[in-house]
Amino acid sequence: MTPSHPQHRWFALIVLCLGVLMIVLDTTIVNVALPSIRADLHFTDAALVWVVNAYLLTFGGCLLLGGRLGDLYGHRRLFLIGLSLFTLASLACGIADTRVLLVVARAVQGIGGAVVSAVALSLLTTLFPEPAARAKAMGVYGFVCSGGGCLGVLLGGMLTTALGWHSVFLVNLPIGVLVFALCLRLVPVTRADLQHRSLDMVGAATVTAALMLAVYAIVGGNEAGWTSLRTLVLLAASAILLCAFVAIESRVRAPLMPLALFRLRNIAISNVVGVLWAGSMFAWFFISALYMQTVLGYSPLQVGLAFFPGDLVMAIFSLGLSAKLVMRFGLRRPALAGLLVAALGLVLFALAPRDGDFLLHILPGMVLLGIGGGMAFNPVLLAAMSDAKPEDAGLASGLVNTAFMMGGALGLAVLASVAAARTAALGGAASPVALTSGYHCAFVVGAVVATVAALLCLLLREGGHAPQGNGTVIEEAA
Repeated sequence: MTPSHPQHRWFALIVLCLGVLMIVLDTTIVNVALPSIRADLHFTDAALVWVVNAYLLTFGGCLLLGGRLGDLYGHRRLFLIGLSLFTLASLACGIADTRVLLVVARAVQGIGGAVVSAVALSLLTTLFPEPAARAKAMGVYGFVCSGGGCLGVLLGGMLTTALGWHSVFLVNLPIGVLVFALCLRLVPVTRADLQHRSLDMVGAATVTAALMLAVYAIVGGNEAGWTSLRTLVLLAASAILLCAFVAIESRVRAPLMPLALFRLRNIAISNVVGVLWAGSMFAWFFISALYMQTVLGYSPLQVGLAFFPGDLVMAIFSLGLSAKLVMRFGLRRPALAGLLVAALGLVLFALAPRDGDFLLHILPGMVLLGIGGGMAFNPVLLAAMSDAKPEDAGLASGLVNTAFMMGGALGLAVLASVAAARTAALGGAASPVALTSGYHCAFVVGAVVATVAALLCLLLREGGHAPQGNGTVIEEAA
């Protein structure tokens, strides 16, 4: 494939989105299988969390590094390496017969998933430099990222029930092989036009360690306590390493992350918006699922089906309407409107009673969150990439992915703590009324956070200001 055949790039987009879908599905599909994994491999409750945490640690820690490696050594090459690593690790997870093997394989999965996620977005921006085409492509990408998690709940329940927990990992094998083969055929080789191709090893090690410590502190904060010595020490160590990273980057000849990147308004603002929005949306997804299961008595399959209307609305917006809104109104207004609509959806969830009815109390909020997510995800991602130079596309991609991941983990941890504290104050988890009140508090806080994110969108600058010229070279696909 060459740039002279632009119609082929839409097939390349499908390939990239299939790869990303594997990663997005994995974040939720495994959660449904956890009870079966615990029973089969004899995990304790404390050890079982490492099936999730091992993945989150390496995924969150390697996003930034994965994006920069794509800039240095080729985006398609890194996509294929990450895809191979993720697929092979999925095989190891699927055949795991010991706790240690499963946890180690999950950690390797996280590394591969981080590389694929970080590099896919930069490949997309390279393939679609024109604003209209990029907006449409970003809409497809945004739908995959937003809707894949809900699909994972459905698939996880179906696969675990029909074929056992091993199948939630083994299903990645045929998809991974197919994506690898199609990527070689359809995705062009790209290389950034960089003056220096040396990797800042000290900076890479420092920021990766800092992000891993931060993720570890966040995912264990509720269990250990947010004011416990362990949590405070981990957060302090992460902050010290981040300060050291900034100092390193200000002095090295070829920094992993040029600090001037944060002086670009759209990159800075969109990443803050990403942290806040992901914090509210991730928490809503898990807490609303808990509300439907523990309070309303829904089965896992019913919970997955309950999310379907919102996913359908999000698909309609992401796969066409969002791009048209961006081309007509720019980045600022669709992002602002979408986040405000999502905040309203969270308010409706905060009003759902203990004996809530699906049509009256669940569906309206789901639809509003689908509309809001479908409207806002596209312009926020476009803003995050719009000011980055082509040679920094991988870094900008890794940065916004890190913002969403860290924001989601932090938001879920904090809002889950808010819900738990309110529930405990009213009598504990044995009381449905106390549980409902706790969830209501979390939804209200999430709505406030989403509103703050919406208001920050007013600071976004319309259009991109990075040169698109020859910063990235597209070569013949192998």
